[in-house]
Parts: sequence; C-alpha cells; structure tokens
Amino acid sequence: MPDYPAFDFDQVDFVTSDTHFSHARIIELAGRPFATVDEMDAELTRRWNETVGPDDVVLHLGDLALGPIGESLPLTVQLRGHRFLVPGNHDRVSPATQSKRTIERFTPLYEEAGWNLLPEVITGSRAGGKVVASHYPYSGDTQGDDRHVAHRPVDHGLPLLHGHTHDRENGPTGHQFHVGVDAFAFAPIPMTLVDAWLEDLQREQQEIATIVRERSAAGPSTPLSEVAERLGINLDDL
Repeated sequence: MPDYPAFDFDQVDFVTSDTHFSHARIIELAGRPFATVDEMDAELTRRWNETVGPDDVVLHLGDLALGPIGESLPLTVQLRGHRFLVPGNHDRVSPATQSKRTIERFTPLYEEAGWNLLPEVITGSRAGGKVVASHYPYSGDTQGDDRHVAHRPVDHGLPLLHGHTHDRENGPTGHQFHVGVDAFAFAPIPMTLVDAWLEDLQREQQEIATIVRERSAAGPSTPLSEVAERLGINLDDL
C-alpha cells in the first residue's frame, strides 16, 4: 500500500470540494442554479459562512477557484474557519496539471488567502478508523475516461473522501464519499455525516468478517486471510 502523507482528520469539522469560485462555465457544465458567476460566488460565500464558524476547521478537496486567479483567490479570504486545501486538477498548485515552477509561483497566493496547502492524497484516522482523502475518486470522472490516473489514490478498500465528479447524488457510494458542493446544496458538510458513514462501513465489515470466520470454522475452505483480502477487509483492524 502506498505510504501517503499523514493528516489529522480528527481536527476537521467540515469537508467540501469543487467550489469553482469565479468559474463562469461551471454554471452550465454542472447545471448550477445561478444566473451569473457573481451570483454564484456570493451564494457560495454566504452558504459557507452560514455553515462554518470562525474557529471551525474545514478540509477542501480541490478545485477551489478558477478564472483570473489574482482576482478569484482573494474572494476566498471571506470564508470562515481554518482552511486546508488538497489540490484538484483545476488548482494552480496541482501536481497533476501544473509544473513545479508554476506551483512555486502560485503557492504564496493561496497562503495569503488563508489556505494551508496539503499533498494530493492524505491519509489518517477518524475516530479510530482509517480514512483517505483526495480530490479524485478511486474511479469515476466527469468524462468517459478517468483522468489523472497517476495522481489518484490506489484502492485498497479504505474509505475515501473525494470530489472531482460534480455528481449531484448525495455522498457515499460503497467505500467512496463524494463531498462536492454540487451534491450538498453548495455548502460544506459536517464531518458528523462522514462519521455516520464510517460507522456503517465498519459495521458492515464486522458482519462480513463474522460470517467468514463462521464458515471457515465449519470445515475445510478457502483460508480466512485470503477471503478477507478479496473482500478488502483488514482483519487486524476489526
């Protein structure tokens, strides 16, 4: 399993992605209910600040702002909370789409706007369980083929928080959880919602592991460790 940089998910109060501040075309591409980009920016800011408190910690999973970045990034200074950014493919600090020189050039602009920049993929624990976060899902895209494959996390069965797809379907699909604003009324979502999903996943894994153990104990069968590996379950974590 790749050794992704560690992050303290227990500190996070809200998570979101794909705000696309100042990106006029996203209104059409994602079917957003705004007449103008100014209206969209104002509404994204209003809903963020109605949701997030000054001392809350927010994890943003990429595609923060587009357009003339010298104008769009300063808009995000208005956003409440202590803010972390995992870069998405449209961010000027994205290793997937930007050169090292470009990233070095634009990093200060993000930091001046109050963003703490993180690697493309991060991992850690939330309430004792392992979790991964990235702009990208393990699989899935807004287009026919998966883009930026080399920059996506590798699927080893761990729960993944992600953005990128602009899917309007709310949240979790299996062990992936889409946190983008297009699925959640254009506002960050509380991590308590993620916690409930993680608890459900753990409960399902425990139930499957119990069945596997019972069948294994009943007689000759496929080794338990092999079956667990096929199901993406780490028995040591249960």
